[in-house]
Amino acid sequence: MTFHRDDFADALAGLEHGDFSRLEPLFESRMVEWHKKGLFDAHPAALAEALTCACFLGQVDAAEYFLRQGVAPSGGAKTGLDAFHWAANRGQLAAVKLLLRWGARLDTRNMYGGDVLGATVWAAIHEPRNQQMAVIEELLKAGARFDREHYPTGRQDIDELLKKYGAVAPD
Repeated sequence: MTFHRDDFADALAGLEHGDFSRLEPLFESRMVEWHKKGLFDAHPAALAEALTCACFLGQVDAAEYFLRQGVAPSGGAKTGLDAFHWAANRGQLAAVKLLLRWGARLDTRNMYGGDVLGATVWAAIHEPRNQQMAVIEELLKAGARFDREHYPTGRQDIDELLKKYGAVAPD
């Protein structure tokens, strides 16, 4: 595949600005190849954002490659959410499982102050996506604790799942 340095510069700008959706075609081949060619060597923060972007998009093969190259499971957080928050928010179950295997922390906070579980519950209510319920259960199985002051959520399926894992309504 032919690439131009302008393409890489454009991708760096997209990573810098959190323009993850438009970068999806680059994860099928270019991002990993650019890393292998050393283009990210002078851009470690962009490489961390590339992991976050891969998790946002559910590009698990690319995410695993970046993790194996030493990128921290938290990835970058220039958007205010790290790799784990984005994977969970977007219902990217395979990416969530990958990050859990690599030791991603359940208690990291995003720019809004929410941990991964709380942010995912919020997203499931306000921005529903296909596998968010499975992600919530995976996070609970991994030991995530739900903040009692935010239970019940008002959405029956989420409340039942949280209750299954020990959530109790405040008195």
